[in-house]
Amino acid sequence: MKKVERINIITRYINNRAHFTISEIMREFNISRSTAIRDIREIEAMGMPLVAEVGRDGGYFVMNNSLLPTVRFTDNEIKALFIAFMATRNQQLPYLKSRQSLAEKLLGLISENQQDDLVHLNQILLFEGTNPHNPDLLDLSDLPHPTLEKLIQILLIERYLLVSVQEEKKTKSYPIVLLHLHHQKGHWIIEGFDLEEEKRRIVSVDNLIHVEQLKRNTQEEVFNLVLELGPKAIAQFKKYHPLKFSIAYTNPYQTTGLLKAFMNVHNLEELTEITNWLLFLGEDIKVKEIPEEVLNAVLERLSLYQMKQ
Repeated sequence: MKKVERINIITRYINNRAHFTISEIMREFNISRSTAIRDIREIEAMGMPLVAEVGRDGGYFVMNNSLLPTVRFTDNEIKALFIAFMATRNQQLPYLKSRQSLAEKLLGLISENQQDDLVHLNQILLFEGTNPHNPDLLDLSDLPHPTLEKLIQILLIERYLLVSVQEEKKTKSYPIVLLHLHHQKGHWIIEGFDLEEEKRRIVSVDNLIHVEQLKRNTQEEVFNLVLELGPKAIAQFKKYHPLKFSIAYTNPYQTTGLLKAFMNVHNLEELTEITNWLLFLGEDIKVKEIPEEVLNAVLERLSLYQMKQ
């Protein structure tokens, strides 16, 4: 568990209790005494009004059962946020209006001294793509392609898309399953798997005329391979996976994921590829559904491996 996540959970834990001790924190979160004390001090620094009780059975209690503290940022955290904003100017990023309002809210939360530091940083730091003659962080001159935000909203619901693009004065449409949406040399690129031609396809968002969810029939929506992936399996997945396979992350830290796919078990080449790939993923997977042919192939391969041992 990451430190920030652990501190947030501990904060909620102690806020719901009239009294707690270091030993309780150690047992509950399986951490050392020094780590527990360090976390408690950080929570106090965030503004949680804790009162220490001296004595053999002493501990801590929250003054007046206070609600969770408001979010406060350190000087370095403020600098990190605004430097990230500065570095992404003129990159045609989506949700720029939200970035503008977020910057305004953060400026309203910090002190004048912190604001002066940010003004100074804005004058001396220059990143690739930044226009030095228009350094205003709140300016929206770098708006992206108008379809980009619509595309992202659709992708949050469905990765199967029908994209229409302008090519050689003609409009062409492609049914794809999205693999990645990435920013390259000032342009947004859709990297997908063409479901008709069964090959990888690259589409520039600048050439997009229209994008919508792909209407799939019932047969296409049938899944016969369903896997839950842990962090080690996800690391393997990122190294290599079949083009038409994708995972849906099931937590914000992208350490667990769910894969749903359909495979043709009567295609011997595909069957062999999937068998090899499942073994490549390793033991950090939970099989929720799998074709019998694939399971038998995996078990046979494992038995042969054991015999060689």
